[in-house]
Amino acid sequence: MAAAAITAPSIAVPTHATAAPRRRPCWNGTPEVYFTKAIDNSRLVKVEDPRRTREMRQFGVALACLFLFVMAYAFQHFKAIEYGYKVEALKSQRESLVEMNRALRLEEASLRDPERIDRMARELGLQSPQAGQVIQMNTAVPESSRAEIASLMPVSVVSTR
Repeated sequence: MAAAAITAPSIAVPTHATAAPRRRPCWNGTPEVYFTKAIDNSRLVKVEDPRRTREMRQFGVALACLFLFVMAYAFQHFKAIEYGYKVEALKSQRESLVEMNRALRLEEASLRDPERIDRMARELGLQSPQAGQVIQMNTAVPESSRAEIASLMPVSVVSTR
């Protein structure tokens, strides 16, 4: 406890030393000077390394195969997307055509209504047919509806020469 009571002597710091920072010198040592040296490499001949050439060919072939596989995958992917859009467009078109077909069948049924036809005929001044005036046409398909091959019949040709 007695050691805690002892205080360290204070050191006085001059006021002018803390007020201005120290300046760095402009010169930091020896300047670096580079000299150019002309080198003539025209007489050098590059020796071809067959191992390096083989490695580069293998690398090129592998890179080309990888490129082709990626392009094939991308082509298939984009074609699948395009076909998906086409299928959706055709489904939409089919739905609209089915709806139009339903509307046309409904219109056809309303136009074939015998009461409507009779009313329009009376407005035009037509009368109902008398007994015996109506002839029914046979609309059924004949029983011999199978295909018939053309036969060759003798033809006589008369010439006017």
